[in-house]
Amino acid sequence: MLAALPLMIVPFLLYNAVMMGLVGADGVNALGNVITSVQMLSGADWTLSLGDILIVVSLVALFFEILKATLHNSASLLNHMLSMLVFIAFLVEFLLVRDAATQIFFILMAMSLIDVVAGFTISIRSAGRDVSIGL
Repeated sequence: MLAALPLMIVPFLLYNAVMMGLVGADGVNALGNVITSVQMLSGADWTLSLGDILIVVSLVALFFEILKATLHNSASLLNHMLSMLVFIAFLVEFLLVRDAATQIFFILMAMSLIDVVAGFTISIRSAGRDVSIGL
């Protein structure tokens, strides 16, 4: 049953934890906090913020969600439905919550939409190949 849980809920919960001030006292402003800075060979400084890390975590979750969409088990349909609910939660929060109206949250919401569309598309394409007609 744990396989049916959509992984895109993790970035959703992490963003909400940051927004409520559980990660930093600044709330949503904590997403801009620099976690690390690396001096590149070109002389430029490459910085990695908390928001950047959240996007990378979301990309990894999206990768595994797309891999899960290729499986044919009883939990896959439930996963697709729950992924749709996660996207709806992203959309409602983006439209109604002031601190969710950021570029980072929009990118996370777009990844959730890609998860929903890719999950249904992959399932439909692979189901079409499984159908055999006894001619």
